[in-house]
Amino acid sequence: MTIQTNPGARTFFEFLDVPLTTRIRWTLVALAVVIAVSYWFPLWRISMVAPQYPKGLTLDIYSWRLDGGNQGRDIAEINILNHYIGMKQIVREEMVDLNWLPIALGVTLLLLLRSALLGSVRTLIDMAVLATYLCGFAFARFLVMLYSFGHDLDPTAPMDVEPFTPAIVGTKQIANFKTSSWPLPGAWCLMLFFAGLGIVTLLALRDGRRQALARRMAAGPAAA
Repeated sequence: MTIQTNPGARTFFEFLDVPLTTRIRWTLVALAVVIAVSYWFPLWRISMVAPQYPKGLTLDIYSWRLDGGNQGRDIAEINILNHYIGMKQIVREEMVDLNWLPIALGVTLLLLLRSALLGSVRTLIDMAVLATYLCGFAFARFLVMLYSFGHDLDPTAPMDVEPFTPAIVGTKQIANFKTSSWPLPGAWCLMLFFAGLGIVTLLALRDGRRQALARRMAAGPAAA
């Protein structure tokens, strides 16, 4: 008995191994530059404003370091406040995510350049899947960090505060502090990278499938 296969599905999977077009290759190089640029800009800013701090306190989070406002002195002020309500101190050495994140971004950048130089549609799909996993895992770790800071409170602290979750995106009132959390240029660069990679992958799949089917039809029944 002869098993008939779907010609459209067969040509689709055949196209996965076709080399990327020049336009897509240069787009991948541009996206690699976007990743590199994100390294030099902060990803996120957490700020707090209160009557005793009318100018506010700020903490900028990079992919590899922390930067407090007022030439770094804001981190010390935030840690003093954290002590009074029982929150953990903000110490760079204890934020392990800032150790692996720049490495993960660097590996992603190198794989992106490899795809631009040698890749096929299949490798482009692999890159999109990898980027999705990286984005989801990094953001989940950020949420866990915020939750941990607001819930793992010292019961012996001078002030008794109900456990809370700091603002993830937006503004939230915590005691007499108005806290805000917003993405900064580094995060926007990474969002541009993820969105650009997804769009390029979808366009490559669409155009490639059309080309593969057109070639199959032009070849006639003998090629089916």
